[in-house]
Amino acid sequence: MKLASRKSGRDGQLLVVSKDLKRCHPAGSVATTLQDALDNWGSIRPALEAIAAKLDKGAGEPFDESSCDSPLPRAYQWADGSAYVNHVELVRKARGADMPASFWTDPLMYQGGSDSFLGPRDNIPVADEAWGIDFEAEVVVVTDDVPMGVSAEDAIGHIQLIMLVNDVSLRNLIPGELGKGFGFFQSKPSSAFSPVAVTPDELGDAWKDAKLHLPLLSTLNDKLIGKPQAGIDMTFNFGQLIAHAAKSRPLCAGSLIGSGTVSNKLNDGPGKHIADGGVGYSCIAEIRTIETINDGKPATSFMKFGDRIRIEMNDSNNHSIFGAIDQVVEKYQNG
Repeated sequence: MKLASRKSGRDGQLLVVSKDLKRCHPAGSVATTLQDALDNWGSIRPALEAIAAKLDKGAGEPFDESSCDSPLPRAYQWADGSAYVNHVELVRKARGADMPASFWTDPLMYQGGSDSFLGPRDNIPVADEAWGIDFEAEVVVVTDDVPMGVSAEDAIGHIQLIMLVNDVSLRNLIPGELGKGFGFFQSKPSSAFSPVAVTPDELGDAWKDAKLHLPLLSTLNDKLIGKPQAGIDMTFNFGQLIAHAAKSRPLCAGSLIGSGTVSNKLNDGPGKHIADGGVGYSCIAEIRTIETINDGKPATSFMKFGDRIRIEMNDSNNHSIFGAIDQVVEKYQNG
């Protein structure tokens, strides 16, 4: 089953979407918003699936990705992990920070702002290019109610939906913030999620071991720069990430848990550009790190006003699964 939220008020209008992303039907007779559905998921899911079955037989109205907000336009919880430790190691190296050995056994996670998500086709407003504007292509799961202290194995059963996310970062603000010892805040502006959220069963064999085993595509200014396999080099699966988040507190229905930037190694070393036989990168920071390793300094600039990033994932038949995050960076005008 696939679900989306059409732009409407603060929390959107819940839509059920056909498998091919061509048709949709409002779910207002069942639940007005996705959060409403998640709050009562056990009883509401069958009714949503009944709508989905009709859509897959040709019913419904045309589905327009550009009319969508993020499936959850705002959420009670957005916690982003960093499950691809290769990415962590490279980015820390770029800013001259050592990586503790514990990072390979204990997940990193930060609590992001969840009150002002961007729609998947909304521009990315930033006040200053000097802040180091970067995209981060990731996978994210949506949970039902998760009890405190849940095991990693049991946590997998609490995953109800899967999406993609552009976890925007302002790289040049990060060192100063982390130097204070209190984590990210200003360096992590509003994130944007894919137009569509899907249930795990919709993914077939691509969803196994609580990982999504498909390439994640990142296209910057119409050039494909990343196609890493999301199921490879993921040190911690989503069950482990959820268990980490719920170690000392429960998670409410509608909690979002991110994978962190998808990143693959190559022959046990740093990745390579697609043109050089690699799978590329899911953020600019990794590109700059590789350039620094190879050439002593970075050559690729961070994003500028007018730059466009598109993030998408296709199935084995090259059909889009979640729809596309497709955004342009714009200068924020205060007032």
